[in-house]
Amino acid sequence: MSGEPIKPRNSDAVSTKAERDGALPQAKTSTSEDVADFVARARALSPHAPGARGRLIFALDATMSRQPTWDMACALQGDMFREASALGSLDVRLVYYRGYNECRATGWISDSGKLATLMSKIDCRGGDTQIGKVLTEARREAVASGVRALVFVGDAMEEKVDELCAKAGELGMLKVPVFLFQEGDDPVAEQAFREIARLTGGAWCRFDPGAAAQLRDLLRAAAAYAVGGREALLKLSKAISGAAKLIGQMK
Repeated sequence: MSGEPIKPRNSDAVSTKAERDGALPQAKTSTSEDVADFVARARALSPHAPGARGRLIFALDATMSRQPTWDMACALQGDMFREASALGSLDVRLVYYRGYNECRATGWISDSGKLATLMSKIDCRGGDTQIGKVLTEARREAVASGVRALVFVGDAMEEKVDELCAKAGELGMLKVPVFLFQEGDDPVAEQAFREIARLTGGAWCRFDPGAAAQLRDLLRAAAAYAVGGREALLKLSKAISGAAKLIGQMK
């Protein structure tokens, strides 16, 4: 697979060198005015307004241990679009991290073939987790243009859990649930993922390494929520176990 980086968002102006290189911008310290503005936006935002397109951030750990699941996710991501097409329309923004301090994002994509092509150009590289940057990017995008859900697929957590929880709490205020799908049984990752899910009103689920059917059901369920909200997820829960697992945890 090629190491060619994914370009940053298509429609936004790119002003900093980091953004021109495709990296996500560094988080800045919030002032009291920033916090007040954030709260006002959170109260006004309706994540499932009638007629709105479903917007889902699809975040993946692309460190070296993720290579088998990355390939599997490339093959399965089309199922998210197929599930969503029965309910409306879905836009997906891919975010991934790998290597040393590398965290990148695509623009919003409405075609599963295009997303698969972009993912096929990315190879996994060794490095630490950067979940905090994923949460920060989801918050930025939620405030800027609205996000209905964040899906994260990973197997580890190597950051300060309290800092992740603070970011998760902000997403909870914005009504952006995080669905965390954990490969394997790392107890440190599970504890952090469960808490992020709780704070955002989302859900945590484990899937077995290489279990395509389990991950497929979870991705389909997340897509259904992104387009149709709780009602769509509840209906799907009667047919697939992945949806039942998610709706059973959500507030």
